[in-house]
Amino acid sequence: MITSPLPTLDEPPAHGHRLRADAILARYLDAQLGSPSFRNRAGAARHFLHWVRLRHVPLSRVDAEVVQRFTRHRCQCVSFSPRAIQQPGYVTSVRRFVAFLEDQGAIPVPDLGPVVALLPAYGDHLVALSYSRGCRGMLISGAEHFVHWLRLSRVGAQVVSDADVERFAQHDCQCFLCRKRGRLTASGVLRRRRSGAAFLQFLRDRGLAPARGVAEEDPRLRAFRTWLVHRCGVTKQTVVRYLAETVRWLQSLGEDPSKYDAVTIRNIVLDQPVTRSRGSVQLTATVLRAYLRFLAANGACRPELVHAVPYASRRRDAVLPRFISPEAVERIVTSCHDATSTGIRDRAIILLLARLGLRAGDVCQLKLSDIDWANALLRVDGKSRRAAQLPLPQDAGDALLAYIEQARPVVPEDRVFLRSHAPFRPLASSAEIARIVAKARDRAGVKGGPSGAHVFRHSLATAMVRTGSSLESIGALLRHQSPATTAIYAKVDVVMLARVAQPWPGDA
Repeated sequence: MITSPLPTLDEPPAHGHRLRADAILARYLDAQLGSPSFRNRAGAARHFLHWVRLRHVPLSRVDAEVVQRFTRHRCQCVSFSPRAIQQPGYVTSVRRFVAFLEDQGAIPVPDLGPVVALLPAYGDHLVALSYSRGCRGMLISGAEHFVHWLRLSRVGAQVVSDADVERFAQHDCQCFLCRKRGRLTASGVLRRRRSGAAFLQFLRDRGLAPARGVAEEDPRLRAFRTWLVHRCGVTKQTVVRYLAETVRWLQSLGEDPSKYDAVTIRNIVLDQPVTRSRGSVQLTATVLRAYLRFLAANGACRPELVHAVPYASRRRDAVLPRFISPEAVERIVTSCHDATSTGIRDRAIILLLARLGLRAGDVCQLKLSDIDWANALLRVDGKSRRAAQLPLPQDAGDALLAYIEQARPVVPEDRVFLRSHAPFRPLASSAEIARIVAKARDRAGVKGGPSGAHVFRHSLATAMVRTGSSLESIGALLRHQSPATTAIYAKVDVVMLARVAQPWPGDA
C-alpha cells in the first residue's frame, strides 16, 4: 500500500491543512488547464472536496463507494448547483479527481503495478490462444477496465476473487475510462464477467492472484478430496459430485467427528426436501457413507457409525428404461450440419453416443491416442477406469475423421473434442456434452421424452433388443460388469412379452 504524505481532510481544521488541500487542488487544476471541459472538472473537484470536509471522510477511506455516496447526496452545498451532480460527466470528473489524488499519494491504493505491467503480455497470450482480433480487443479492453475498477474499489491482486469479478460485472460504471455507458444490459454484464474472469485466470496462472476457492474451502473437504483421489482412485467427475453433495450437510454434522451420533447421521438422509428425487437421496446416503469411512480410516470417528446410514431403497426393475425412437435419433444426427466446424464436431459426438452407447464422460475424456485407425477400434476408459476396446462403426469413424482433419483446431492437446471457439481447450465436463445434445434436439424438433446424453445409450440397447440381439452382446457393447444391469432391457421388447403374457383372470 502507498502511504499518504498528505494530511487527511477529516482532521481538526487547521490553516496549514487547508492550505495543503488547496495546494492539491491547484496542482490538479494546472494539470487540467488545457482540457476543453476544464470548467466542469474544476467545479466537480471543488464540490467533492467541500462534501468530503462536511462529511468528515478521511482521504484514506475514499473509494468507489464514497464517490457513489457523493453522487446520491441531496446537494445543499453552498456555492454549488444541485443539478450539476445529476450529470454523468460531472461524476466522471469527480472520479478523475480521485484518480489524481491516488497518483499524488494522497489516497492509499493497492499496488497493482505488477498487474498493469502484465497487460501487454496478456495481449500476446490471447494471440497465442488463437482469439480473433475482435475478441482480443474486447478482452483486453475489459481487462483494463477490470484493473481500473480494482483500483477504485481498493481490491489488491493478493485478495481478488470470483466474487470481485461478479461485482465488477454488475457495477454501475461511471469510470472515467472511455467506455460505453447507459443502461446496463444482460449482454454487457456477460462481456464484463467473461473479460474479468479470463484476466483473473491469467493472473492466477502466473501466481499474482489466489487460486479459486483456496481460502474458502473447508479443510475437511480438502482432506476428503485427497482421500478420494489417492486412496479410492475415483475420477475427477466423481470427486466434483461427492464434494458438492458433502457441502450440503457438512455443517449439520458438527465440527468434532468424535461427537457424531447415529441420530444426526440418520436425519441427514431422512430429513430431505420433497423436491429431491430418489436418485438424489441415494447419492446422499452413498456420499455420507464414504465420508464416514474416510473419517474412520483416519481415526476421527467411530467405525460403527457407517452402519447408521440408512439404505435408500432402489428397485432396479420398477421402471422401464427411458429411450427415444430410432427415427428421432437419426433426426438428431442429421440436424448437425457439416458446413461449420461446430456442426462437424457435434455430429461426431452424437454418432459416438448413438452408435456405441458411450457415456458423456467417455466422449469428453476421449484422446487421440485412444483411436486405432488401422484396426477400426476405440479404446474407452469407463467407470472405475476399466479400459475396453470397442469396434468403430463406419459412419461414426467417418465423422470422427472429418472432425479431426477439417474442423479440429491445430493445438498441442491430446483430447479429441475441443471447444469450437478460442481458447481451444478440451470440453470441461459431461455437462458440455449434454448441452450439445440439447441444442441438437431443439434443431431436430424432438420434443418431450427423456433428455440428456445418456438417452442415446438406452435407445441403442432398446433398439438392439427389439431387433433380436442377445442380452450378452448388448452387455458387451455397453460394458456392463453384471448381467443383471443388462437384464432391465428385456422389458422393452413389448411384442415378445405380449406372446408370453398370460390372460388376466376375470373380466379385466
